Amino acid sequence: MALRNPPNRGAGLFGEPAPEAKPLAWRANVDGGSRGNPGPASYGVVVRDPRGEIVARLKKYIGRSTNNVAEYYGLIAALDYAQANSIKALRVESDSELLVKQMRGQYKVKSADLKPLYERAKKMSQAIPAFRIDHVYREQNREADLLANEAMDEVSGKPPAVARIEIQFPRLKCVRVSAAAFCILSKTSTCPMALKWKFCCVLPPKVSGVHRTPRCRLNRRELLLA
Repeated sequence: MALRNPPNRGAGLFGEPAPEAKPLAWRANVDGGSRGNPGPASYGVVVRDPRGEIVARLKKYIGRSTNNVAEYYGLIAALDYAQANSIKALRVESDSELLVKQMRGQYKVKSADLKPLYERAKKMSQAIPAFRIDHVYREQNREADLLANEAMDEVSGKPPAVARIEIQFPRLKCVRVSAAAFCILSKTSTCPMALKWKFCCVLPPKVSGVHRTPRCRLNRRELLLA
């Protein structure tokens, strides 16, 4: 008896080939900034793989320019990274509404400075099989913003800005001390990076004849990376 070929389980009802699986999307957060607008400008890019892990941090000082030009340079840097690494699906996130809506065709590009950058970015994005660009709030784009500022600081010789993060914390009891300055409670965090956080208490307004005890901000706490 002749053996029959096993049925193709991936085939459709009438023998059509199964549709190809969509490639998993990479994500790039882009940001550009200018101090003075126009003024010293740079961009920052954070690239994450489909698992959400950061695989690249890009930053560059681009000279004297505007915020919008710097935003486009950041986008082009992300697209260039995607092409160099043969990425087939890319989602770009930016806090620039102008950039996002121009790339989507919702806004016209009227600026002579932006037109060549727009055309270049559009052509590069069309070469990626699955591309999309979305607007996010500035807080969601903080890492790219920090990189852009670092690039400007490195050129100007300024020390890098200290990262400031606001996190919700449960109620904490403040240590009673004299009226001298502040109380600081240092505690080691449980995050993988094992960073040390500093909780700072502030003195209430001075009241005549009343002993001042530092009180903590109980609802929202600003943390400084130690």
